[in-house]
Amino acid sequence: MAPAAAPFSQVEVGKRYGKIDWQSGTNHGSGQGIGACITKVFVDEGAKVVCVDINAKLGQSVCDKLGYKRDTFFRCDATNELDMEKAIKATIEKHGKLNIMINNAGIVDDPKRNILDNHLSDFERVMRVNVAGVFQGIKHAAQVMIPAKTGSIINLGSISGSVGGITSHAYCSSKHAVVGFTKNAVAELGKHGISENCLSSYAVYSSLTKKFFDFEEGGPQKRAITSLEGVVLQQEDLPNAAVYMASDDARFMSGHDLMLDGGFTVTNPSFRLFSRFALLFGLHFLGKEIRIDSVVRVDE
Repeated sequence: MAPAAAPFSQVEVGKRYGKIDWQSGTNHGSGQGIGACITKVFVDEGAKVVCVDINAKLGQSVCDKLGYKRDTFFRCDATNELDMEKAIKATIEKHGKLNIMINNAGIVDDPKRNILDNHLSDFERVMRVNVAGVFQGIKHAAQVMIPAKTGSIINLGSISGSVGGITSHAYCSSKHAVVGFTKNAVAELGKHGISENCLSSYAVYSSLTKKFFDFEEGGPQKRAITSLEGVVLQQEDLPNAAVYMASDDARFMSGHDLMLDGGFTVTNPSFRLFSRFALLFGLHFLGKEIRIDSVVRVDE
């Protein structure tokens, strides 16, 4: 899921290898959590990054904490097309080119399990930020990438873009739309040498995901979050994957939805917002009792 809110100072990224040296990128939704972590890792890899966020205080603090000269902040509202256009122009004016565009901005509404309790205004608000914001990011990045005949666009998706029942109706719909729009844009932009991909992940702690999951140490969600035995998704896993997608290592990858989910979307469909199953609930299948150790009931 989208932007995390863990303190930026806690991010550890390890040794970098300069995979995107001197590349110029715009990271939209970089004011906190995953977006801030992406900025740090990209700068550590040698990229020149323009941090873009609707929250000027958070966005500027990311640049201030990094203390680098290769990153700058520009305030932008994802739902305002003029803002997005100005952010891209600011990148060109600052660095002379745009090689990488990361569309990371996203919001989620309250997880109401009964569709009768959902309001159209909430649905439209989520779709406007999560879908229209990505549309505008792609459109204005393409405007400068097409003449250059090169570029990499990375859209932050979610496991909610592949399966249903995990999050709210609006958020799930928006992430399915992001995946679909990514694939459709690839059909057009590929002929201009522009690659475009989605990066989708399982839940990592954020101001958004804590609405759905209990991240208390030792709690049931802590166990359930490890879909791949012995491994827990960490915040830096996403920017590390994004670096790969933006680098020459992935130069022939386009139209792909890269899943960082530990196999969740193909192995654990019953862990969901509307689940009728409970933690450690015994199921009987073909006369044998099966223990479901990683299924958590979240509707209580």
